[in-house]
Amino acid sequence: MGVELYTDVPSLEVNEYGTYIQSGGFLLSPEFAAILFALVLYTGTFITEIVRGSIQSLPKGQTEAAQALGFSSYQRITLIILPQALRSIIPPLTNQYLNLTKNSSLSVAIAYPDVFMVSRTIMNNAGHALPMLSLILVTFLGLSLFISLFMNFLNRRVTRIGA
Repeated sequence: MGVELYTDVPSLEVNEYGTYIQSGGFLLSPEFAAILFALVLYTGTFITEIVRGSIQSLPKGQTEAAQALGFSSYQRITLIILPQALRSIIPPLTNQYLNLTKNSSLSVAIAYPDVFMVSRTIMNNAGHALPMLSLILVTFLGLSLFISLFMNFLNRRVTRIGA
């Protein structure tokens, strides 16, 4: 049910029986490919809008001044526009990364065995609901705290440089 996706250049060899043997490559299950595709598209649109809005919120005089000083297009983006836009990009980007972490649990809907589905199966089979719910809580809390702490560190660093 579905097509397997390989991300490496596989080699095709013929064995002594005349059949082909495939080696190399990285196998993605159809469920994982579907959830990856959906999450990339969904989250990517929001992140794109965050970056676009932050860049457009900068005064036009910044770009015009960089152009008047003879900066190339690449230099304008990397030296003038992005350092200023990062101040307004990072806080909403933190929210999107946290939403991505939470939205990954929706993979249960397409039967991809993530942490939530595996723990639910253990709850149903063994009857140990509290340890499994605690595992889910600790997993998502740990991921969310790690993302939040890292993005807050990055935000402090970006705002400290410009202040």
